[in-house]
Amino acid sequence: MDMDSGCGRKKAAASSCCSDDMADLERALEVPTTVQRQDSLYRDATRAAGGNHHGQEGWARTLRLAFQCVGVLYGDIGTSPLYVYSSTFTGGIRHTDDLLGVLSLIIYSFLLFTIIKYVYIALRANDDGDGGTFALYSLISRHAKVSLVPNHQAEDELQQHVNDDEAVLAAKPSLRGSVRRRTVELASPREQRAQWVKDLLETSKPVRISLFLLTVLATAMVISDACLTPAISVLSAMGGLKEKAPNLTTDQIVWITVAILVVLFAVQRFGTDKVGYLFAPVVLLWLLLIGTVGVYNLLRHDVGVLRAFNPKYILDYFRRNGRDGWVSLGGVLLCFTGTEALFADLGYFSVRSIQLSFAFGLVPAVLLAYIGQAAYLRRYPEQVANTFYQSTPEALFWPTFVLALAASVIGSQAMISCAFATISHSQALGCFPRVKILHTSRQYQGQLYIPEVNFLLALVACVVTLAAKTTAVIAEAHGICVVLVMLITTLLLTLVMLLVWRVNAAWVALFFAVFVAAESVYLSSVLYRFAHGGYIPVAMSAVLMAVMVLWHYVHVKRYEYELERTVSHDSVRQLLARRDLRRVPGVGLFYTELVQGIPPVFPHLVEKIPSIHAVLLFVSVKHLPVPHVDAAERFLFRQVASGEPDGGVSRVFRCVARYGYRDPLEVARDFAASLVERLQYYIRDVNLYGVDHQQAGGKVSYPSSRCDSMAAMARQRSVTSMMRQSASYTERESLVALARARSSGMTMLQLHSASCTDQQRGGTCGRGTAAAAGVFAEEMLTPAESFSELSRMGSVGGGAGMNMQQQMMMMQQAAVKISLEEMARIEEEQRFIEREMEKGVVYILGESEVVARPNSSLLKKVMVNYAYAFLRKNCRQGEKMLAIPKSQLLKVGMSYEI
Repeated sequence: MDMDSGCGRKKAAASSCCSDDMADLERALEVPTTVQRQDSLYRDATRAAGGNHHGQEGWARTLRLAFQCVGVLYGDIGTSPLYVYSSTFTGGIRHTDDLLGVLSLIIYSFLLFTIIKYVYIALRANDDGDGGTFALYSLISRHAKVSLVPNHQAEDELQQHVNDDEAVLAAKPSLRGSVRRRTVELASPREQRAQWVKDLLETSKPVRISLFLLTVLATAMVISDACLTPAISVLSAMGGLKEKAPNLTTDQIVWITVAILVVLFAVQRFGTDKVGYLFAPVVLLWLLLIGTVGVYNLLRHDVGVLRAFNPKYILDYFRRNGRDGWVSLGGVLLCFTGTEALFADLGYFSVRSIQLSFAFGLVPAVLLAYIGQAAYLRRYPEQVANTFYQSTPEALFWPTFVLALAASVIGSQAMISCAFATISHSQALGCFPRVKILHTSRQYQGQLYIPEVNFLLALVACVVTLAAKTTAVIAEAHGICVVLVMLITTLLLTLVMLLVWRVNAAWVALFFAVFVAAESVYLSSVLYRFAHGGYIPVAMSAVLMAVMVLWHYVHVKRYEYELERTVSHDSVRQLLARRDLRRVPGVGLFYTELVQGIPPVFPHLVEKIPSIHAVLLFVSVKHLPVPHVDAAERFLFRQVASGEPDGGVSRVFRCVARYGYRDPLEVARDFAASLVERLQYYIRDVNLYGVDHQQAGGKVSYPSSRCDSMAAMARQRSVTSMMRQSASYTERESLVALARARSSGMTMLQLHSASCTDQQRGGTCGRGTAAAAGVFAEEMLTPAESFSELSRMGSVGGGAGMNMQQQMMMMQQAAVKISLEEMARIEEEQRFIEREMEKGVVYILGESEVVARPNSSLLKKVMVNYAYAFLRKNCRQGEKMLAIPKSQLLKVGMSYEI
């Protein structure tokens, strides 16, 4: 019995020790009660899934966007019936049952790729309302550090916290076993799988490079497809003209096509918004026409083609034709060309508007058109070369021809818009040379126009049309672009399912197996006829990919060069302490791409020109892997050097201006005004908090949020009115603590942490309260406007015989007096910034010339010294991208050897 009782006591002690450890661990791992930042990425992460920057739209807005979808997105898919059967049966129809097999392939390919993959899966994988391969890449970048540019900051995290487990173990090593048990208990298999994928992406550089190259390849293919889609669509529509004008030669038809293409690209400058409203009625009439003609052919010629919904005819088709049936898949895949534009152009519209217009407008009309043509060919198989116009009733030929031509022109709009959106994404993430991007709609931010790219697309489309002259060659090239982009999209969607959505492994495996297998079969089919036209997009994409990879490579190497030679804050202070350094009135904005510190070009400037502005800000414009960043959360500041308002020392700050890849850059004047306004908020915040970013534990980042909002003012007025009333016991205790803290030099942040610690001991600061979740900066500080209200509380009479309430009022008065003294100093600092702003702003651009090192290989020297130099010389310069007036521009150059 003694042994049993001793054993029981040991078990109880062990259980108690384990429970104590777990309790200590839980308390240690709780979110600390400290100042929390309202960070743009954190707010993006907390938005509802599937949200987009069109906001919570009503049905009126959805219907309006759905109407525009028809004009912008569905022209390419809607005009595919013009050439699918002729491209599939290039050698004629050997057996009439082959039509059932091909029709079955069209139906189920359309169902699998267009409806299931894109409309109901890919559209959900949008990056806050934006689609496309680069949007998928940026979505992955938000959950794993896959970017090749080493400019990641703590402020860019989805949630702002350090490795909690390591911090706890460092403080109490005895909890290591408990942490291991807790991790095993809390991490589900899906979370473990997502963590494994994240670790693989972050730790393996070959994987990150491969992911980047796949994304760039898909981008290059989309841009190439934007040249091929107008050529094949318009040329196919013009082919029907020979039915009524047989004397027209092929060259004449080609030149007419080129003239139409020129007009198409010329109207792009008016914007997608106007183009969509102009084209949508035409496409609606086109879809109504081809659907009606399809029903007419089905009822008149052969209703039996509906048997094609039985997939067994697919097997019969391949069994009967063998290798020829496999090769014919290159023509079948043309039925779902343009589906990638549905996803890439999502930023122009919304998920619900696309799904609505797709389900009730496009799908019935297109499928009826294919079914009707199959019924016609069952009776007239010899007419396969020109199926569309031959199957159209004679009385409807001219209306059909006009609408086909108009719809073909419109079909090109989808891929052109897709190219603009893709280039905008890639440029924002440092993967494309700088070009001018115009936002054509004030209402819809995603609608873009790029003049230089539009001109190049028009030029290449005309050259391809003149060189190919027939749709057969262009169709082979078109197919390679479509399949490669779809295959890469499948790979990226698989990563999103594992890392972001954390879907069940069985569903992920099923999705990957089905779509990779099917798309690989189509890819092998189009590659078989590579020499018949497939080389065209491959050559175009190779050039585009080389440009993008070279630009990004030099961008990364230049950033690494500056990062290795970052100037420390102490070195900057030593430079500012030089006796020969002259202070120039005004504000200087020193633009640099470096976000982690002071660039090496700054000491170079001071050495050559020993002068500095009274207020100097090192500004880094950084594009985050999110579509949009709220204006109130745009700027992050750090103070490098400070001085007295009348002294000879300049104020030096670092500033990171964060933008989403969809956000337009303001003109220089508006940017400077907004930046200085936020800087004044930062000066107020850092003085009220008293937290130095260089001290231990002072890693608080102030996003300079708008504290003068109506909500913040309402909160502060309520606090002021409460202070005027008689204080309760808790309020008196807080006022005493405030007075003691200010007399001892304690900061407001330390005071709040101490008070909350005391509340935790008393059980009043649990996780269920708002305070335990952290105090936002806006809630802890009082705006400058409210200090005038506090000053009106004035002097309160007192004497030796005052009661407890009067003593509390005296302590409150002392605290307010100290606050007013602090505010006077803060306001003087803010007025100093305003006075210097009025004296003028100078924009300093740190332009660096990048050259290869002398011991570099010949290839690297050619690519960096000549190819990259040519690209940079002929793309838009920094002052044009930032709209900086030349009279206020100062360029500082320096050579970097990479």
